[in-house]
Amino acid sequence: TAAMPDGTGLAKFGKAFPDRYFDVGIAEAHAVCFAAGAATSGLKPVCAIYSTFLQRAYDQIVHDVCVQNLPVVFCMDRAGFVGDDGPTHMGLYDIAYMRTLPNMILMAPRNEDELLPMLEHALKQGSPVGIRYPRGSTSGKHRDPIAPIVHGRAEVLRRGSGVALLAYGNTVDVALDAYDILCHNDTGNGSSHSEGLPTVVNMRFAKPLDEALLMELATEHSHVLTLEEHSLAGGFGSAVVDFVSDHGLGLAIERLGIPNNALVQHDTQPKQRALFGLTGEHVAARVA
Repeated sequence: TAAMPDGTGLAKFGKAFPDRYFDVGIAEAHAVCFAAGAATSGLKPVCAIYSTFLQRAYDQIVHDVCVQNLPVVFCMDRAGFVGDDGPTHMGLYDIAYMRTLPNMILMAPRNEDELLPMLEHALKQGSPVGIRYPRGSTSGKHRDPIAPIVHGRAEVLRRGSGVALLAYGNTVDVALDAYDILCHNDTGNGSSHSEGLPTVVNMRFAKPLDEALLMELATEHSHVLTLEEHSLAGGFGSAVVDFVSDHGLGLAIERLGIPNNALVQHDTQPKQRALFGLTGEHVAARVA
């Protein structure tokens, strides 16, 4: 890590495994180059740096890691909204600056339970991997059993029709909140079963996308809504748009995220999410 031992949680790891822990100080570029060097010696280094500060090491990510296809795992903490840490700490650009890079794999867990299996999967890869996750914890409301991680495959959590909610990372909770709201509204109307409920997908991978699932969804759905705590320019939703356009799929796509011209200011994370429509209520209204 690069002077982020407490924020990343690595201080505890460092005490338990002092010979396997290195804090290089406020020098993110050096941290990534150091990790690349370790990878050339057969190690599987994990480089834990906040999303916003990993930007400082972009040159090293490209030239020292991706060009050489080295198995460095980037654990990008503080990805998404960071509350009152302010505009400089918002992790809203990592998907865009990493998904264009050759050999890079990008993943995001939907909750705490999915993070460890993703890290274990990342450590089995022979190429660079980026895992993004938010500051703080998820709501804990949706604790579906964690299905095994299959490389490049998404997980369908709820089956519906018409509209598919493709959620990346912690926005899966938002999609499931929306589904529950729509279920409640449907039950309130006296129906025991609704054909108007959306499909909810935990995408897991922004690169590679689950292309087979997207092709399947295109045969059963007319509309897709993508959700991400990230800039809409170049993010996960853009990757879906690229695929749908390149393959001529007849899907209308709406993306929920952060407009490219927005600078997110100090506030609580719930208020920041509400400001950009990343709440169950807002998504349910879009679907309805």
